[in-house]
Amino acid sequence: MNPRVTRADVARYAGVSSAVVSYVVNGGPRPVAEATAARVREAVELLGYRPNPSAQALRRGSSRLLGHVVPDLGNPLWAQFALAVEDVAAGRGYDVLLASTEGGAEAEHRRIDTLAARGVEALIVTSVLARPDLVARSGPRVPLVLLNTFFEVPGFPSLGVDALGGAREGTAHLLGHGYGPVGLVIGGEAGELREQGWRAAARDAGTGEGPIERGEFSRAGGYAAGTRMFSRPDHPRAVFVASDLQAVGVLRALFELGLRVPHDVAVISFDGTVETEFTTPQLTTVRQPVAAMAAAAVARALAPAETHDRQVLPAELVLRASCGC
Repeated sequence: MNPRVTRADVARYAGVSSAVVSYVVNGGPRPVAEATAARVREAVELLGYRPNPSAQALRRGSSRLLGHVVPDLGNPLWAQFALAVEDVAAGRGYDVLLASTEGGAEAEHRRIDTLAARGVEALIVTSVLARPDLVARSGPRVPLVLLNTFFEVPGFPSLGVDALGGAREGTAHLLGHGYGPVGLVIGGEAGELREQGWRAAARDAGTGEGPIERGEFSRAGGYAAGTRMFSRPDHPRAVFVASDLQAVGVLRALFELGLRVPHDVAVISFDGTVETEFTTPQLTTVRQPVAAMAAAAVARALAPAETHDRQVLPAELVLRASCGC
């Protein structure tokens, strides 16, 4: 592609006016005879002309761009959300500018401001913070929707999964197998929704709570937490793990400790990424409705409402081998 090729160059080559080139390239607003349009398309192809996206956006008053901020594309869950948002946006004629914060709150604010300055029509943000403070952001103001948050954030529409209900159902499933008190491997702040669901299931069953180990929401974090929990002689017979990545780490810890899944320890994870289908054994998981959440986030971003309410979608328990079914 020659970056110096202009619309005027195409017009001269095709023997038409610059306006006609614009009508052909942009599909209007005026009709062009097919023979003339064919000459223009041939000139565009031969000269390697590419319209200026910024100029096109100015003409139509719309950039047809969405911004999407995610914490870490190395996490299969965030990558899955990114692909789902991109797919939904493409179906509505939009492209997506993607930015990763690598798990930092300061970087999150910078990415939001940068994407807003790039002229996106709306922002979809998957925050690393339990309760993100976005009121003080300094960049241009564009509609912003929070995706996959566990709590309502005042001033912003948000979407999330029923984490409490999903964790409660997953833990109850383990308790229903008769394993006794179920352990919990989790990260983040104490008392978050997945932990609340785990506690609620223990109360419902009257079994009492198993041990808790906290670690980063990563494979390494799950491995360290699993090693601590299951090195003890009185370790639980089952464990609910708050993320798939942590569960992968827990599985490795159990293997190294000589404990078989589910014969010695049953495991259920939360998130439902494709990674759970390729562990040994396959992980029973509480799956987030990623496609539905992405569709709802794009819809709300493109049609911002006056109310900034929180939308909660149900999770789904996917039964596989690791729970003992």
